Amino acid sequence: MQITNIAILGCGWLGLPLAKRLIEDGYSVKGSTTSREKIVKLREENITPYQIKLLPEGVQGDLSAFLSDAEILIIDIPPGLRKDPEKDFSGKIEILLGYLRKSRIKKVLFISSTSVYEDTEDFPVYTEDMPANASSRAAEEIISAEKILKASSEFETSILRFGGLIGKDRHPVNFLSGRTGLTNPEAPVNLIQQEDGIEIIRKIIEKEAWGTTFNAAYPEHPAKEIYYTEKATANQLALPEYDHDKTSKGKHIKSERLAEMLNFSFQHKI
Repeated sequence: MQITNIAILGCGWLGLPLAKRLIEDGYSVKGSTTSREKIVKLREENITPYQIKLLPEGVQGDLSAFLSDAEILIIDIPPGLRKDPEKDFSGKIEILLGYLRKSRIKKVLFISSTSVYEDTEDFPVYTEDMPANASSRAAEEIISAEKILKASSEFETSILRFGGLIGKDRHPVNFLSGRTGLTNPEAPVNLIQQEDGIEIIRKIIEKEAWGTTFNAAYPEHPAKEIYYTEKATANQLALPEYDHDKTSKGKHIKSERLAEMLNFSFQHKI
């Protein structure tokens, strides 16, 4: 039987346009938001809306109803670890797991991050075959969340580790413009356009590429200072200024499985 019902936990900057595209593909889509105001927006886009908030101590909203009748769950909720490194993100995933075990969900796609790989001075190249090794509290929380989902035998989980997601209305240069003392000028950028990110998710579903891990970052990795200086100049923004006193730390992300398993090629330059 062809899967037709998908639940997206987190219809935000990526999840909302993803939901709209999946509906165009013929899927029935449920979408969650933490905002009551956004319920109307989801309904207008033919997304069945739910107001749900995962908390370390429990759930606000009808998570059981949200998961009911869906075969695929896409988890795209922001960990919030940049603002609060002590946040118990993996605890939220543990609570979600209890609900998943009682549901009909058979496939899970967890939207993760390439921040699970450590930045070092020799700019290592990370493929999907290499272990997640970052040691920051935030990275450890994301790695723990990945492991919780992958360890479950009730459903198959694929992990999608995105580089920095960018789009027409969201680009780091707008935040970096005019700032001084920025670190890691020589570090490679690892970015991906929103449109390519959505296409990768569609391919994973279409080709039923479950039980694996994908890296997803555009194959060109210019140095941060070069890249953001060029972007600021092109957009007539104040140039960011970098500190060269400390040795840069960074990494290269390779996305080998996208081509091998999904026959995917990037269409949108960073």
